[in-house]
Amino acid sequence: MKNKFLILAFGTLVSFSAMAQSESDLKPFKVDVSAGYAIPGGSGAKGGVLFAVEPKYAVISNLSVGLRMEAAVIARFSGYDAEGYVNSASVKASGSYLATGDYYFSDNYSLRPFAGAGAGIFTIAAAEVNSDASAVSAGSKFGGMIRGGVEMRHFRLGVEYNIVPSTKFTGFDSEGNETELKSKNGYLGIKLGVCIGGGPR
Repeated sequence: MKNKFLILAFGTLVSFSAMAQSESDLKPFKVDVSAGYAIPGGSGAKGGVLFAVEPKYAVISNLSVGLRMEAAVIARFSGYDAEGYVNSASVKASGSYLATGDYYFSDNYSLRPFAGAGAGIFTIAAAEVNSDASAVSAGSKFGGMIRGGVEMRHFRLGVEYNIVPSTKFTGFDSEGNETELKSKNGYLGIKLGVCIGGGPR
């Protein structure tokens, strides 16, 4: 009798496990394609648009790793002219290549809140100005990213903060004196996208 009860209990447990797995078992590979608004930091900077592609692989059901490739079109602060006015900088596209990781707080495919982070290389575009001040040069910097958001089936909404070291350059301050200035490279990204793949098996 005891053995029959154990067999029945074990069979019931296996059945419930199989049912739970069938509801939450998702394909491990997907590609996130997103677009949104980029908000740079610092005075004199202007926001713009961004576009990102991120192939990802779920190493376990709640944790995925990926590679984010993003372009952000923004105007960076480029100092002041000799009369103390903020320079008019042209808008340029900057890129980034980050190794990422996302943790999902739910296995519910219809609503999956997540938090993540990443680190990698940011390529900074030069800022060309329409004055006699020195322009901010281009370059590459190592930086990071933190983010949070939610996935609803094949749709993804997220907010990311990109942490990038500032660029130092020589220019004029607001009083017209030549000095060393900083152009902030970090920016906030608000994104809406789609997930290609990654659905239920």
